[in-house]
Amino acid sequence: MAGSMDGGRRQVRRSSGVERLFADEAGRLWSAGRTFTPQGGEAVLFSCIGDARESPRAIAAPSEFRLVEATIAELRTLLDRAPRIGVL
Repeated sequence: MAGSMDGGRRQVRRSSGVERLFADEAGRLWSAGRTFTPQGGEAVLFSCIGDARESPRAIAAPSEFRLVEATIAELRTLLDRAPRIGVL
């Protein structure tokens, strides 16, 4: 799946590491996982499990950010700042 194309949609490359589940302020369930940018950097990828109409979002991960240690408040803050990933 890493870097593959599927019906014109780019597949997101995820790490094989930890994934966290949490609820946003509206009660929707989200997953947060580490992913890699095409430039080799790291980002946090958010996918809404509770509402498939929500677009995935991603944001560069601060160097000190540890997904396994992040609080729900930290995950919500990153989610709020993360731009939606559009279909090209």
